Amino acid sequence: MFKLFLSLALFFTVSGAGAGAVVYDRYSADLPDYQALEKYEPDITTRVLASDGRLMAEYATEKRIYVPIDAMPDRIRKAFIAAEDKNFYTHSGVDFVAMVRAMGQNVESLGSGRRPKGASTITQQVAKNFLLTPAPTLDRKIKEAILAFRIEQAFSKDYILELYLNEIFLGMRSYGVAAAALNYFNKSLDELTLGETAFLAALPKGPNNYHPERHPEAAKARRDWVLQRMQEDGYITAAEADAARAEPIVLRSRDETQSARNAGFFSEEVRRIVQARFGDDALYKGGLYVRTTMDPALQEMATRALQNGLMEYDRRHGWRGPVARLPGVDDQWAENLKAVSRPQGMPSRWRMAVVLRVDPTEVKLGFEDGYGGQIPMSEMTWARPVNERGQMGATPKKPSDILAPGDIILVEPREKDARGKALPAGTFSLRQIPAVEGALVAMDPHTGRVLAMVGGFSPERSEFNRVTQALRQPGSVFKPFVYLAALDHGYTPATLILDEPFVYKVPGAPAWSPRNYGGQFFGPTTLRIGVEKSRNLMTVRLANAVGMDTVAEYAERFGVVEKMPRLLSAALGAVETRVIDITTAYAMLVNGGRRIHPVYIDRIQDRHGVTVFRSDTRPCDECQGTDTAHIPSIEDNREIMTDPLSAYQMVSILQGVVQRGTGARVAAVGKTVAGKTGTSNDSRDTWFVGFSPDLAVGVFVGFDTPRSLGSREAGSTVAAPIFTAFMKEALAGKPDIPFRVPPGINFVRIDRLLGYRAGPDDPNAFLEAFKPGTEPSMAQMMTPLDGSMGADGYDDPNLWSDDGYYIGRGQGDPSQPQGPGVPGAPGGMPGYGEPPSTAPVAGDVY
Repeated sequence: MFKLFLSLALFFTVSGAGAGAVVYDRYSADLPDYQALEKYEPDITTRVLASDGRLMAEYATEKRIYVPIDAMPDRIRKAFIAAEDKNFYTHSGVDFVAMVRAMGQNVESLGSGRRPKGASTITQQVAKNFLLTPAPTLDRKIKEAILAFRIEQAFSKDYILELYLNEIFLGMRSYGVAAAALNYFNKSLDELTLGETAFLAALPKGPNNYHPERHPEAAKARRDWVLQRMQEDGYITAAEADAARAEPIVLRSRDETQSARNAGFFSEEVRRIVQARFGDDALYKGGLYVRTTMDPALQEMATRALQNGLMEYDRRHGWRGPVARLPGVDDQWAENLKAVSRPQGMPSRWRMAVVLRVDPTEVKLGFEDGYGGQIPMSEMTWARPVNERGQMGATPKKPSDILAPGDIILVEPREKDARGKALPAGTFSLRQIPAVEGALVAMDPHTGRVLAMVGGFSPERSEFNRVTQALRQPGSVFKPFVYLAALDHGYTPATLILDEPFVYKVPGAPAWSPRNYGGQFFGPTTLRIGVEKSRNLMTVRLANAVGMDTVAEYAERFGVVEKMPRLLSAALGAVETRVIDITTAYAMLVNGGRRIHPVYIDRIQDRHGVTVFRSDTRPCDECQGTDTAHIPSIEDNREIMTDPLSAYQMVSILQGVVQRGTGARVAAVGKTVAGKTGTSNDSRDTWFVGFSPDLAVGVFVGFDTPRSLGSREAGSTVAAPIFTAFMKEALAGKPDIPFRVPPGINFVRIDRLLGYRAGPDDPNAFLEAFKPGTEPSMAQMMTPLDGSMGADGYDDPNLWSDDGYYIGRGQGDPSQPQGPGVPGAPGGMPGYGEPPSTAPVAGDVY
């Protein structure tokens, strides 16, 4: 009998071995190359960071952060081994004991409807996840086992575990334990509690089945099971397990202090740049670290200033009605409100509400959660109704003039009214998403680093970036480059330019006759005042005298336009530019005339920490040393775009725009700033572009499909307040630094209106900036009516008014010199200059 048993045992052993050999030969012939795991580089998330290291955005096909096994806490490894493969460090790839146990349990549960238990080791899961398909077939299981044996022979246990813990999918778009720790708990691996660690180890079998918010009971039960396994395997004590079981499973989103808010437009611009430079694979799989130039504090300020400015304009132009209407206010109003889609672009601080009751002095509100609130009449007096033709009605007197029960509206919580008086709890203001759009960009004028960029009211409503993608007419914002060309060609800020009608005629075409805002003209006027008051006639005459070829060359050199038409009308801004281009051009004025380019990215590193891109390419051999006490000298190899003295003269003139001209509202910043207003034809585009000594800012406001912003709207009323609000906050608490004066500038006391040396009692005396040798001589000191202007041809006393202003020879006089040019321009006739930002006063020149 015993011999028979031995014979049978030997037979089955040999037969099994033979069958195993056949199976092995059959399935091992076409297996994937497991040696590829040695050089495995998984898809890793590309992270975009602000200048202070805060996270702006992540781009990935699989969100993963690769962490070497030596950098993982020991508790992480033990939790996953206890949950997934308790014999990991002792088996040779396949755990036959666990396999037999699972087969027995599956036989017992036949007919119960329970899912069959598997016995795949961590090594088998690595083989499946990296080298095979997840198809649950016998063929795949056999191949998986063979590969597991081979992998165990080729690699260390720790390396196999490292591959597993970085590759496994754990839900919430998380691949690997490090990404899961961030996405579930906003923590790094070494910050996880024991309960959180056990929860992550509970997820591999089915992340969606154990989501803490959707399936809280299942999530806790599975987490506690892992804790029990860790206790049984001796990894934790009973007391530790009990304490961890008492922990609630609480998901935590990314901390606001760790993430940069309102970075959507900036992040998208960076994404496009990285994609164009490195390709899709590097962007979405390469694990790049992209350090941008964005300053999160300035970005917050810029977003707030632009959104508030657009809303302020929008409120001036009336109420377009509720978001939607309920057929009536019944017991189901809260559920009906939940069914209404949230409008795209709605700021996070706003709420959607339904009007429950309209009282004589306020409106009662209801929200999705049933919480009540009210809008007092004082918070909706702006809501003048607008009809289908865009005409506004009368100012509302009572809430029923605006709202009715069942109206679904947008509201914003308010704690204080416009005068700073505290409002009752639960007070809201009526809001609507502006129809108008705009853009704001702020940059360092010395380096070109873009510090803040807001391309519209909300990237949720439209990802179109109006800073970098929109081509719009700059209007008078273009004029400084006409005057800069003149300053580089012998003109001074005190040069008199004729402010009189200019008519140009060509055969077969209508006459082109630009005019100043308001239709007035003022005779000989200093170049400075021509910019400060945005005089069109002076600008056209100056462009004609300097030559449109020269003006166009300056516009192209400074990057305002790529190819400028040689048209006199283009001198008035009848061209197209982008906000980023003209802001960069203004930055080159305040930095002394040195070329810069917009910089959005400081540095890019690959997954190994190697720098693959650096924006600052200036040579610096000393920067490679270890001597931290010595400051290396770096050569400034930037191209000089204009005479630095001319650049400063232009800066000084633009400072006058704020002090006395069309940008007078901007003086409310309370610090040294300069800039220029701009308004295109029919007020379709409104601008303010300016700077402090160390910050250049451009603001644009207009409809995406160009149409008039309103007959009374201009750069001074729409864009300048946004610039002012941003600069007041950005420069708050910082010292007031004057504009830097380059060597060679001479300041001479002149009459600001007439350009001659000022007498001792001249009320218009002003310190003007001159290049050496261009100052008016002492012999040119005069008063407006002393008749000593013969050299300029204006000595006829009949051509002067009693107020001392030049009248000239009459509008449209054909004897007036006319220069070459071509009438007309893209978008129609050029605009009529800029209106004053404050009402004219006696003695001022408008």
